[in-house]
Amino acid sequence: MSLSRVVVRAPGKINLSLAVGAVDERGYHALSTVFQAVDLYETVTAERAEQISFTVDSEVPGEIPHDGTNLVLQAAELLRRESGCTAGAALHVHKQVPIAGGMGGGSADAAATLVALDRLWGLELGAERLRELGAQLGADVPFAMLGHTALGRGTGADLTTVLTHGEWTWLLAIPGGGLSTPEVYRRFDEIAAAVGKALPAEPAVDERQLEALARGDAQLLGDTLHNDLQAAAFALDPGLEAVVEEAERQGALGAIVSGSGPTIAALVEDDAHARMLAGALAAREVVQNCLVVRGSAPGAGVLEEE
Repeated sequence: MSLSRVVVRAPGKINLSLAVGAVDERGYHALSTVFQAVDLYETVTAERAEQISFTVDSEVPGEIPHDGTNLVLQAAELLRRESGCTAGAALHVHKQVPIAGGMGGGSADAAATLVALDRLWGLELGAERLRELGAQLGADVPFAMLGHTALGRGTGADLTTVLTHGEWTWLLAIPGGGLSTPEVYRRFDEIAAAVGKALPAEPAVDERQLEALARGDAQLLGDTLHNDLQAAAFALDPGLEAVVEEAERQGALGAIVSGSGPTIAALVEDDAHARMLAGALAAREVVQNCLVVRGSAPGAGVLEEE
């Protein structure tokens, strides 16, 4: 069956924990991280065309590159190169995930693009091969395909699904602006060097966090939220620390910088708790916007095809 149009959505993510280790021979840090997908989505529409083109509309503020640095275009070119396909596609992205917010929006774009073009072009590469290709574009891309909750090792692309029970409600506090992931890692390295900290070759997994997820224990999960990059993010954007402190003061079960930031993820009991916390943060004028999301959302999936 030849398709003319495919629509795929892929989720943003938060890192429930992020342990950062030593740099390997390729210049990548070893990671141990627990990803959780949330129900904020990037939606990619791919339609048959003679050439590759790209357009975007966004519900969130921020600059989106339209050149070869954009992961949508990189994903399309990678798929053509690896498959030998010469077809084109008109690609359109609808964005919900904060831009440069530490929530993997660009990675979700890439994941959705790979899935959409695999269907549109009839390549039938399979989920495992698509995740392998996604890993070439970024460590978070394979998780955007897998979704739900997973443990990531290596650069983060070596994934193991994590069992969860119950429902997870998060308040995403968006302070405005963005942080560069490479810059956050550079500052992390500077801080580690300044205090003489030896980084492990294989960062450890917090077994208590996996237990909390399996049991549906929100209190324990809140206690185990941890991000080795948080101090670096605070150093680059000192206002973030006030957001975390205020969230905890207002009864969040835990609050953490997601990934390289600057988005703050606060674990809450329910929607009412989330609204109260959002009001408190707005009153303090420490955030630009707040969003309530559910955790363990599904990975990249086809919404429409024709």
